Amino acid sequence: MRERQHLENSINTIRDIESELAEHTGMIELGEEEGEEAIVAEAEGALAKLNSQMGRRQVAALLSGEADGNDTFVEIHAGAGGTESQDWAAMLLRMYVRWAEQNGYKVEVQSQSPGEEAGIKATTILVKGANAFGWLKTESGVHRLVRISPFDSQSRRHTSFSSVWVYPVIDDNVEIDIQDKDIRVDTYRSSGAGGQHVNTTDSAVRITHMPTGIVVTSSEKSQHQNRANAMKALRARLYDMEMKKRQESIQEAHESKSEIGWGHQIRSYVLQPYQLVKDLRTGVESTSPDAVLGGALNPFMEAALAHQVTGSDGAAHEDIE
Repeated sequence: MRERQHLENSINTIRDIESELAEHTGMIELGEEEGEEAIVAEAEGALAKLNSQMGRRQVAALLSGEADGNDTFVEIHAGAGGTESQDWAAMLLRMYVRWAEQNGYKVEVQSQSPGEEAGIKATTILVKGANAFGWLKTESGVHRLVRISPFDSQSRRHTSFSSVWVYPVIDDNVEIDIQDKDIRVDTYRSSGAGGQHVNTTDSAVRITHMPTGIVVTSSEKSQHQNRANAMKALRARLYDMEMKKRQESIQEAHESKSEIGWGHQIRSYVLQPYQLVKDLRTGVESTSPDAVLGGALNPFMEAALAHQVTGSDGAAHEDIE
C-alpha cells in the first residue's frame, strides 16, 4: 500500500505538471494573438515558477534507493575540543530539527548526552516521514565550524568539529519469498516407538533450501502437515538469517564511523572572519550561515544527491579558512 501510494502521488504530480504546462503555454499563445502583453507576462511568470518546482521534483526522483523512503536516525557526536565542539554539536542538532520541521517531518529525540558546561556530547534523533532517509543520507560526515569562540575570554577564533551519521529505520515487515526451484523436498519414513504406532508410510518431510543450505524437517503423522510445518520453519530460519545480516550491516556501519575522521569534512561553516558555508563535495556555497544553521539545507542536499548519481566532481574540494 505504501508503494502504491507513492506511485499514485508520482503519477498525479506528472499529470498536474502536464496540465499546468498546457494551460500556461496556451495562455501565452492567446496573449500573443490578441496582443495582450499582461497575459503573456503572467503566463511566463507562472511557467518560471513551474520550472522551479520541476527542479525539486527532478531531485526527488533521485530518491530511488531501497531505503530512501524510510524514516531515519541521525546521530551527532561532538569531536575533540570539549565545550567548543559540544556547543557545535548542539547547533547541528538545532539545524536538523529546524530543517525537519520546515519540510513537514516529525522529530523524536531517542537519546542525548549533555555537555559538561554547554551543548551536547552526543545525540540520536528519529526523523519520521516520507523519504526522510533519502534526503538526509548525504549529511553523513564531518562538519567543521570556524568562529570567534563565545567561551574564550580572549575572543580568539576556534575551529570545531562534529560528526553526523545517518542510517535508515529498517522495516520489520519482511516478506520471505521462497521459490520452488530453490528448495528440495524429500519424504522418508519416520521412526516411531514400535507396535501399532509405527509409521509405515513416507510421511516425514525434509526441506533443503539450496541457496543457503538450510535444512528443516517435520515428522508428524500427516505428510501435508509436515510440509506446512517445515515451510513455516524454513521461513523463520530465513527471516532470522536476514535479521542477522542487517544487524551485521548496522554494526559494520558503526565500526566504519571511525573512518569518517577529521580529514573527511563534507562541509565548512565559517562565521569569522567572513561568512560562508561551503560544501566541499559539490562546491555549493551560501553567504548566509544563519539561514543554513536555521534549517535552509535543501540546496546542499539537492546538489549532493545529484552528485551521487552523476559522479560529477563538482567544485574544488579545498578547505576554507
